[in-house]
Amino acid sequence: MRSSKERIAIISLGCARNLVDSELIIGKLKSKGFIIAEDADSSDIVIINTCGFIADAKQEAIDIILKAVSLKNEKRIKKLIVCGCLAQRYSEQLKNDIPEIDAILGVDDFKVISKAISAILRNEKFIAVDAPVAIHSDKDPRLILTPSYYAYVKIAEGCQNHCSYCAIYNIRGRLRSRTLSSVISEIKTLSSGKSKSELNIIAQDTTSYGIDRYGKCMLPKLLKRICRLEPAHWIRLLYTHPRRFTDELIDVIASEASICKYIDLPIQHINNKILTKMNRRIKRKAIEKLIKKIRSRIPNVALRTSVIVGFPSETEGNFNELLDFIKAVQFERLGAFIYSREEGTPAYGFKGQIARKIKDRRLDELMCLQQDVSKEINARFQGRKMEALVESRSEKGIYTGRTQYDAPEVDGTVFIHSKKSLAPGQFVDVEITDTLEYDLVGKTL
Repeated sequence: MRSSKERIAIISLGCARNLVDSELIIGKLKSKGFIIAEDADSSDIVIINTCGFIADAKQEAIDIILKAVSLKNEKRIKKLIVCGCLAQRYSEQLKNDIPEIDAILGVDDFKVISKAISAILRNEKFIAVDAPVAIHSDKDPRLILTPSYYAYVKIAEGCQNHCSYCAIYNIRGRLRSRTLSSVISEIKTLSSGKSKSELNIIAQDTTSYGIDRYGKCMLPKLLKRICRLEPAHWIRLLYTHPRRFTDELIDVIASEASICKYIDLPIQHINNKILTKMNRRIKRKAIEKLIKKIRSRIPNVALRTSVIVGFPSETEGNFNELLDFIKAVQFERLGAFIYSREEGTPAYGFKGQIARKIKDRRLDELMCLQQDVSKEINARFQGRKMEALVESRSEKGIYTGRTQYDAPEVDGTVFIHSKKSLAPGQFVDVEITDTLEYDLVGKTL
């Protein structure tokens, strides 16, 4: 297909996994000769790659779609494509309720985006929302949308955990791991010419990688092979499941210098009754044992977790048990979410749904606790020397950056005072001179 002169912009919503999908979509279109615009106002065609995981994400997607519809009605853009998770999940509703949308694609959208563009340029509607079966490979063109010094590497698609609250299986389908050779080849391409400062390894559950394809978890082997390539100064592992966090994986993280001593370990809750109803297939005792093992075998490790408040039938006692656990364990990083009742999930029909005002109050109480925990943890860094990755300049002589204990977009910042000019992607040694609730302040050495 030969492109016309239409300029195409993409708006990527949701998580890093969705961002990789957006990079594949734009990479495909660029390879076909289309002009890629930086923002919607300077484009002819707008693609919105949506998130549809929880209520807040769905509302954000709808709001942005309606803003794009306004641009179309004002004739500031010509065509509108909606794809991704929301489109996969609610294609019929989108088609009926927002007829201004020209094309609706599911989560395998990068495979058919060229056909969709061809159709809408002929003023034809295009809808392709099939059961997800695809997984990208190193052969698929990809245009990186993150800053040049870091990138995400998605090693698998879909999920096999079937947590009772989660709609991901319904949206993204079964677990589909990429081959080891495909992942390694893509990383070689990403780091060709010059190594990245940081590579972030992602999937819906990275600790499930390889089970479907090789009959066992291949994440430790994959990480070893990645480290041998030396593709980045930092290699960060995200989205692990405590049930599959093995001794072998702990050993690899502990022994490989380039792997960040940062573990993203969503526990979701700690009460055994709630964990069972969530279908997490792990109990409190095993979680406690794992955390103790990780901290004893990986010196100076930072643990990040995610928890859900207001799950059906969560009592005040269950919630207080979670608070006590968080206070005792002192996770270095924590994200908390209000339970979102999602159609098509087992938990949607559970008895004991919690009122929104109670969920809001529990979230506020938990985050206030974590703020105190984080402030106490950060205070321990006062006077320490740490390596930081420079990201941007906030004002003259002051830069923002991250330590290995902070993942892009979701964690804290180091405010770096430097008399010398610093560049994004550069690593510098800093002395921590002040600490805040979630951020650090330092000066270059």
